[in-house]
Amino acid sequence: MLIVDTFTHRLKRGCETMGYPDAPAPPLPDRHGGALQADASRCPVGCAACAEVCPTQAITRPGAGPVALDLGRCLFCTECVRVCPTQAITQTNDHRMAVRRREDLVLAAPGQERLRLAAPLDDRLRRLFGRSLRLRQVSAGGCNACEADTNVLGTIGWDLGRFGIQFVASPRHADGLLITGPVSRNMELALRKTWEAVPAPKIVIAVGACAIAGGPFAGNPETHGGAAAVVPVDLFIPGCPPHPLTILDGLLRLLDRLGPDRAPGAAGEQAAGGEGEAPSPGVAAHSRHV
Repeated sequence: MLIVDTFTHRLKRGCETMGYPDAPAPPLPDRHGGALQADASRCPVGCAACAEVCPTQAITRPGAGPVALDLGRCLFCTECVRVCPTQAITQTNDHRMAVRRREDLVLAAPGQERLRLAAPLDDRLRRLFGRSLRLRQVSAGGCNACEADTNVLGTIGWDLGRFGIQFVASPRHADGLLITGPVSRNMELALRKTWEAVPAPKIVIAVGACAIAGGPFAGNPETHGGAAAVVPVDLFIPGCPPHPLTILDGLLRLLDRLGPDRAPGAAGEQAAGGEGEAPSPGVAAHSRHV
């Protein structure tokens, strides 16, 4: 094939980068299901069927109290959805799951049936980063699933660079870290040194159930049960692995690149934990060095 044929072929195909966020988000695959929501008021008295089938103890029901669902530990296997006799736990088909505080991933208490989505960085940090973000990705003992879905964002269909977000080779060129994996003991020192090499102020993003709470390796003595045990975390993106759209949504929320009309219920997001949310401990700690 001549080079002119290659150019002609590409011109005929046109732009293949998705229109999101200026256009509606692409639908999630049928088997993905998106975020879960939990309504403890629908749980039958004495029922713990969902907790019994959960492989990571993401669902708990202490005594006669309400069921609590921790999406930070959840693998989204949907076994709880399958066995629940009253549909107290359901799928939402919503890709938005990123939060700024670890406790915002715990559902089912009254008024907390759904996630409280992430607020942007404060104005000073957004001005400092120039509405762009350079990240050093650290795979701290991951299985490569979260890493693969993060890499997808660099392909032509997603084109992460159009938002000013790029992955860099050196932590000294980065604004922060994006961490995957449960942080194995063999990776603890490497992660800590990488974090220390990033110039302040800096941010940390934990992607996936392993990086948030250890995932299926939680409680294993060879892991630390997530990134927060080693470095302060500013953004939590749950999933096993998170869909690329979920990761992108979290990054754009952090930079305040999503308008309030980009998703249903956006007005409720700010009321539940948006603009007025206090900075996470990680950002506050980093800001002291400016």
